[in-house]
Amino acid sequence: MGTMRRFLFGCALLAAPLHAQDNHAPPGSHAGIRLDLLGARTAWLGDLSRPWLGDVPRPVPGDSLPAVRPASPAGKKAPGLAALYSLLLPGMGELYAGDFSSGKYFLAAEGVLWLTYAACDITGNSLRDDARTFADARAGLAAPRRDDQLYVDVGNFNSLADYNEKRLRDRELTRVYDPSQGYAWQWDSETSRLTFRDQRIRSESMYNARKFVVAGILVNHVASAINAARAAIAANSALDEALGDLRFSGGYVALPGARGSVVLKIERSF
Repeated sequence: MGTMRRFLFGCALLAAPLHAQDNHAPPGSHAGIRLDLLGARTAWLGDLSRPWLGDVPRPVPGDSLPAVRPASPAGKKAPGLAALYSLLLPGMGELYAGDFSSGKYFLAAEGVLWLTYAACDITGNSLRDDARTFADARAGLAAPRRDDQLYVDVGNFNSLADYNEKRLRDRELTRVYDPSQGYAWQWDSETSRLTFRDQRIRSESMYNARKFVVAGILVNHVASAINAARAAIAANSALDEALGDLRFSGGYVALPGARGSVVLKIERSF
């Protein structure tokens, strides 16, 4: 693998004379130079007006700065964070990862699924209320407690007497309705009873459909999270490929007139 080195920039950053030994740099000096590029910090230089920085000697002309590589190039995405965003709202993780072209479909699917859930719920409630109103009018239903099981029984038997007789034959005494407590019904015709039962079954079908919609919503969230993580990984790979194998290094050299210069070099392997 060949290496092409290019000087990207070199500037004279040091204004203090090389022979200065005072422990306090004069105002306006370039003491305390620190390099900070793409998250890679080098504290090796310190205050160039001091002879020592801790245990590190003051650099002299010809010294080279330690070579460093960027720890995390700017623009990298966290796959875990992208997945979390899409778990909360499908499509948002893809937007974070820079791939909303695929995330928009998950977001659109989320909207359609919630609209479908609302439609099933509204339709189910409407069919249920209409059926119960029909039973009250055609069967003369009277009951102190009205729940789903009561309406199931009303739809399966022509009268309270028929229902209780069946429960007593089957020895299901706990399921008998007490007429003295106000329970009573008698359908005006078999056709009315069958019409009510059909309406009730249709309403239950709508409620059951909601379960499948909820399952679809969960699948959409998980699928979007996986896709968002994949998009983040792909974005990071593309960024690494664009950057190539970068290395940063530099040196401290003397300039004419006894002044110093720090030169930063960036190397990229192809």
